[in-house]
Formats: sequence, C-alpha cells, structure tokens
Amino acid sequence: MVYDVIIVGGGPAGFTAALYSARANLKTLLIERMFSGGQMATTEVMENYPGFEDPINGIELAMRMENQAKKFGAEVLYDEVVELELKESIKTVTTRKTVFSTKSVILAMGGSYRRLGLDQENRLMGRGVSYCATCDGSFYRDMTVAVIGGGDTAVEDANYLSRMCKKVYLVHRRDALRAVKSLQDEVFHNKKVEIIWDSVVEDIEGVEAVEAIRIKNVKTEKLSTLKIDGVFVAIGINPNTKLVEGVIELSESGHILTDENMNTKIPRVMACGDIREKNLRQVITAAADGAIAAYSAERQVDSCDC
Repeated sequence: MVYDVIIVGGGPAGFTAALYSARANLKTLLIERMFSGGQMATTEVMENYPGFEDPINGIELAMRMENQAKKFGAEVLYDEVVELELKESIKTVTTRKTVFSTKSVILAMGGSYRRLGLDQENRLMGRGVSYCATCDGSFYRDMTVAVIGGGDTAVEDANYLSRMCKKVYLVHRRDALRAVKSLQDEVFHNKKVEIIWDSVVEDIEGVEAVEAIRIKNVKTEKLSTLKIDGVFVAIGINPNTKLVEGVIELSESGHILTDENMNTKIPRVMACGDIREKNLRQVITAAADGAIAAYSAERQVDSCDC
C-alpha cells in the first residue's frame, strides 16, 4: 500500500494535518512515538485556545484532536520513526516495526524544551514548573515567580510575567544577559524584575507544588533560597530534527526552513508546528501550520505522477 500522506508527529500540528488530509480524501497515516498532544499534553489547563469558554486540559484537547482526525478516516499508529527516505518520488518511512511508502510526508515532530535536569523538575511539572510563560503566566497573577535563563525568551518572559505577577526573579548563570539590547533595556528599567546574576538552580523545593528554588552563585558557591510560587524555565527549545539532519535545510537554530505554504525544498515534503523556523510557537499557530501543510500536500499529490 502507498499512502497519499504520512505525518510524523502527533501534536496539534500533526493531528490538524491529519484531519485536513483525511477530509480531503487522502489516504492518511499519522505516526507518533509517545502520546497524543506533544508538549500540549503537558499543559494542565489551557485558557488561550479558541472555542473553549472554560479552560481545557491539554491531554483532553489532544484526545479530541485525535478522535476527530480518526472520524474522517486518518489512521494513527504509535511507533517510533527511525529513518526517512525523502528524495525519491515515492518516499519511505521506516519505524521500529514496519516500512511504509507514501507520496508525501508532513514533518511535525515538534520541539523539546531544554530542562534543568533536576530530580524535582519532572515531578512538579504543571504544578509550578512551566516552560511557557505565554501559556501559563496568567495562573500566577499577584504571585512571585522566577524565570531561568538570560536570552531573548527568558527576558521576554520576565517582562511579560511582570505585568501580572507581584514579583519576578530572573536567574542567570552569567554576569551579562544574552538578549538583544532593546529587551535588556526594558528589563533593567522594570521595577518588578530582580536579576540574580551568576547563579544556577540547584534544586526545586515543594511537596504538592513549587514552594522555592535553591540557587548557587557560580563565583562564590554561596547557596541561597528563593521563596516563589512558580518557576519558568527558558533556556531554549531543541527542535526534534535529528531524523532529517543533512537531508533538509535547517536554520542556525536547527529548525526546518519552509516557505509560507509549509513546503521544504524537497518536493512533497512539508514541515509544520514547532519544528519549523517561525516567530510564535503556540498550539493555535501549530494547528494553523498543520492545516496549511495538509492543503499543500493535497495539491501536490493530486498533480504528481507518482
């Protein structure tokens, strides 16, 4: 069997692409290596996805997306893709169990937030540990939080959170920020943000939720404790592009380069969601990318001689 489209990745971009492809009567297979939803599934409460007057759990939204795609005929397989052959007319997708053939491929593997690597980090994820200030910042209104990092995202997050939080600590391991000067100027003049220089997080404390972070000054090795209600880790995102390194053109940050229609430079290979180079990475923008990628796949599959 040759599929019309195989989608690699089951986050909001992937499942939206599956929905639109299946509704276009394309023989559609989505392959996900872990669980539905990707990073979205780690969000306990979502208030900023259109159409839900009351907040929705990220896992629930992911399952709704999956069920909707299946309703229109998309097949969903839980397996790990280990190899992609993309340059031939009929492309090959190899998982740990099976080899599939397809006329087009949509890459939607997403990205992975860089983590601190602390024992308590995973346990308290969604209970005070967050990787997305835009997604979760409103839960900490009038509270005290810490942002970890010193680049553009960390400084943007600190400024953003200061609009709703009582106090924001910005913890950075160096004695100078890496963010662009305009962002630095803003945070330096922000009276609600206190920068903790030359420091790293040694531990996250809390029983049911985050209560404090233990930090160490890397120059003096002095330990101290910050009492906080939440910690936002902003030390970067690693795009999950290992499968296509050396095959598809990537940006300096390692994200896949596409045009506005989600096309890569390889015919009938699209990329969508957090894996591609773009400015805003949210569930709503991932879903939009997925719809566009499916539309591009439909047009190209209909016109190809494969």
